[in-house]
Amino acid sequence: LGNNTNYFFTPTEVVEGKTPAGKSFRVGGLVVDGSLKRDGMKSNFDVTDKLNSVGVEYIGILLDLFREGQGIIATGSLVDGVFQAAPNGVLAKHDENYMPPEVADALKRAQKSE
Repeated sequence: LGNNTNYFFTPTEVVEGKTPAGKSFRVGGLVVDGSLKRDGMKSNFDVTDKLNSVGVEYIGILLDLFREGQGIIATGSLVDGVFQAAPNGVLAKHDENYMPPEVADALKRAQKSE
């Protein structure tokens, strides 16, 4: 079980170097407005917890639910400062009222530290 665990980290924790080196983990936050760039099957975007942001690269088809300004969680690993999302590793909220609990908690913590 320990080898299959994917821990959740905020963009601030990623920037602060608190992620496991060479291991898969999850990062979540809000997709920064205006950051989404697409080139064929490759998408790049930034995720923020409103304190810091981290760049994400994803190769594949993003779900129709994926939008800028909304909460997402991505699974993958950090490569040269960019989070490389795994295939099928980007999850988006499924309706206007839902935000992944980890993202909501991270945003609340960030707001308290401002």
